[in-house]
Amino acid sequence: MLPMPIRIANVAIAVRDLDEAITFFTDLGLTILGRDTVSGEWTDIAVGLDGNHAKIAMLQTPDGQGQIELFEYINPKAIEVEPTRPNVIGMHRVAFEVDDIEQALAVAARHGFYALRGVATYEAAYKLTYVRGPSDILLMLAQPLSQG
Repeated sequence: MLPMPIRIANVAIAVRDLDEAITFFTDLGLTILGRDTVSGEWTDIAVGLDGNHAKIAMLQTPDGQGQIELFEYINPKAIEVEPTRPNVIGMHRVAFEVDDIEQALAVAARHGFYALRGVATYEAAYKLTYVRGPSDILLMLAQPLSQG
């Protein structure tokens, strides 16, 4: 039996403030594919929440390969929790490959977000850092290093 074809369509992230998150991610270089407000029986069924109502935006990376979908819940009310730590089981971060990690950090800093501990180098392959962004989203920024 051949494996079923599968690919990642997008990563969805619930945020406190949709406009703030859009501004941050577009400054990093993503583009907005669309915005909408969704509600109704189909969203209740798909998401599994009665009375589901949210403002959403779909953003895409410049290479066209990655997408994130941002949600700001209108109903039910969003639930605040402690920010996820890197060692918590489950999904905890979104990684972005960047050409210039210092430039990406400068963009994050303009929004009040900074590297958790600085920039590390993994072997001769990557410069890496974690940043806590809007709505406490944990992001990894990774700059590939030349192999020449």
